[in-house]
Amino acid sequence: MPELPEVHNFKHYFDAAAIGQRIAAMTVHDDKIIRNMNGPTFADALTGRTITGSIRRGKYLFAQLDNDHDVLLHFGMNGDLNLYQEPEERGRFERFAFHFSDGNTLGFDDSRKFARILYLEDREAYIREVGLGPDALDLEEDYFLNALAGRKTTLKGILLNQKIVAGLGNLYVDDLCYRLRLHPATRVNHLDQEQLQAVYRKIIEMMTYATENAPYYRDYPEEWFWHTWRKEGGVDPETGGEVKVIKVAGRTTYFVEGRQRMGE
Repeated sequence: MPELPEVHNFKHYFDAAAIGQRIAAMTVHDDKIIRNMNGPTFADALTGRTITGSIRRGKYLFAQLDNDHDVLLHFGMNGDLNLYQEPEERGRFERFAFHFSDGNTLGFDDSRKFARILYLEDREAYIREVGLGPDALDLEEDYFLNALAGRKTTLKGILLNQKIVAGLGNLYVDDLCYRLRLHPATRVNHLDQEQLQAVYRKIIEMMTYATENAPYYRDYPEEWFWHTWRKEGGVDPETGGEVKVIKVAGRTTYFVEGRQRMGE
């Protein structure tokens, strides 16, 4: 699933393809992923508009329009963008497409239909409505420590909570816990101040590196974070411990037995 760094990469792609472009027409093949209006209404609202910019917050990408409205692109499990000119280059699972006045088409592909697309008249009101927390790259240490103080939930659960930190997902949180040698099911209130500060620093370090290296989520480098260890029944290359799989916060979770210990 695309997480903050992957959506950061989508933003670069979207900006290069779409900013400054007038939408000459829209095609909606399947409006299931358009969550707050039907396909014809969505197409009508966008046709003739110009895309002026984009804003990413966590896993959310907001395409800004010249009428001060936005289109929210949330990529779900496997959403993708595809810029093309010839009809035969259209993605097999394209759900809708922007046809720009310069002749290019930007398609939104989604084979599993878990993406969330919304037309928003007030972006900030929507962010308040869903309670979206600060972007993981913009975290301030005091905020983070205060937000976690005294929490009895699991470390993994709190880091996946988009109302606390926007942008972290299953893969990066597993890897963060692995690198800090913390069990993902450790209760936050069992971590001391030094450990919480280490979690904060690791979030910033990982997200900075990942966004600067702009991964495409279907083609990670072999040495990309979790690729070096996150295999069920595998062996941790550093400690020789076995990689186990459990459920934490309702999510499939990988950890290395012996390496990652519960906070006391």
